[in-house]
Amino acid sequence: MVADMTSLESVNHAEGSEGDISPLEQKGNLTENEINGSADNAETGTSTEESSEDEEPDKDDADGGDSEPDFAENCSGRECKVHVDACEDVYIKPSCEKCKAIQNRSFELVTPRKISKGRLLLMLEDEGSYECSITGLVFEVSGKVHIKYSTLSWSKYGVYLKDSWKFAGPIFDVDCDPTILKAIQFPHSLCLADEQGDMTFGLLHIKNNAPVIEPSADHCGTHITWNVTTLSPVGPIVQTSQPVEHHGVVLIYKVLDHHISSSFRVYLATNNHSDIKDIQKEVKHSKKKYIKMEKPPTCVKLLEEKKQYKLVSEPEADITPEGIQFILAAVKFKAYFEVYYEQPPPFKLSLIEADSEKTVWSATLRECDCEEVNLKAIPSKSQPGNKRRSSSSASEEEHPSKKPRWMDSSDGPKTVKSPAVTDQQLLMLAKCMGKEWKQLGILYLNLSKKDIDQSQAKDEDLTIQKFIMLDEWRKRAKNNATLELLHQILNGEDVPHEVRDVLENMLNSQNQTTS
Repeated sequence: MVADMTSLESVNHAEGSEGDISPLEQKGNLTENEINGSADNAETGTSTEESSEDEEPDKDDADGGDSEPDFAENCSGRECKVHVDACEDVYIKPSCEKCKAIQNRSFELVTPRKISKGRLLLMLEDEGSYECSITGLVFEVSGKVHIKYSTLSWSKYGVYLKDSWKFAGPIFDVDCDPTILKAIQFPHSLCLADEQGDMTFGLLHIKNNAPVIEPSADHCGTHITWNVTTLSPVGPIVQTSQPVEHHGVVLIYKVLDHHISSSFRVYLATNNHSDIKDIQKEVKHSKKKYIKMEKPPTCVKLLEEKKQYKLVSEPEADITPEGIQFILAAVKFKAYFEVYYEQPPPFKLSLIEADSEKTVWSATLRECDCEEVNLKAIPSKSQPGNKRRSSSSASEEEHPSKKPRWMDSSDGPKTVKSPAVTDQQLLMLAKCMGKEWKQLGILYLNLSKKDIDQSQAKDEDLTIQKFIMLDEWRKRAKNNATLELLHQILNGEDVPHEVRDVLENMLNSQNQTTS
């Protein structure tokens, strides 16, 4: 869910092979050289090992091998309660009243084990059809087989979707004996209750570093079936000229800090494992530490392409942006709402359609939910075998709070203290702040809403209001109010580039002057 895909056209490899759609049957085909060029740009591979190298390894999976914990020991099926990192990996089965009648297929549910680099291993003992409890994939096998697979990101492969083809579900890399693995049923996020006549289903298959669109063998309300040819990155796609409705999910992440206030990220996405994994990685690599709030994620109303959605709160909260347009796109970074509360919970969040104000999803965050999240975030105690902390000076023993490296120390070698930030520097910074300046003051400068309101009341000029806010931070930071500290604080990924660039330039200029 994110950028526009209306300009994409279908891509097919000119190489003829069994099960491939002939280039003559497709519109707007690229030449072989153009396709190979696109393949190089997307950095795709054919083997499981090559594709897996691109995927971020989980910290718990860093050692790899068969030493990974067996999930079957800890959970059985989708009803299980697993640890905080694994709970997002449980397949969210769609529950849609519109297409409920065509979602009645069921298979033997099996739980794989995790191996290195985010990959899963499924060991099947007999012929049959088996559904993975983590991804929703259904494997149809003719005998005993081991299947290794991992979820990939459409941000790498969406470049190949042309001519009104759009991704319909997650893309996977599967490694197995193709003579035993006969077919794979891929979960999709589409609602097919009102299936359109011009809708065509297919699979994007990356073969020999080039894209091939292969036809589906069948489809139902939850899955698109593909008869296995060769194994490499492959994912379900749909071709239609009309907007389609998707089953959606809402994921909530809370910032972990020591403030009385609460800050959250709220993501809107298709019920698509590739989208969900992209969100997990984005949150994991954020400069702030987040933890997932365990709330029912399923949307009670379908998501419509190009429709605008708003997030509302009881009690009132600072929410940015005001709205998000739901559009399918193969991009790595996902749009999200940022929610800030000064008061303690409970909070009720609701996602609504901007035009009709109909509720799409809602959840109440209670005090016990936030307490549980904070408990999960407490690091475990150091074990006797762990590396000891290096000995500190007497002054550090008396004052355990850690001092930044640039601060002067009462013992040891003296360092040159940076000059305090000036009025001119704060004014330059105020001028480049946009409409998000209040959020920056609350989130990064540790100011309250009352502080922001007071800065607004003191002057009618908007730039001066921002300057007064920055000056309030300077007063509280006292002797530590330097450009270095301000640059360090305002370096979050959601801080506008203009703000970071101005701070960087001022800091470089100051360093050149003092050196």
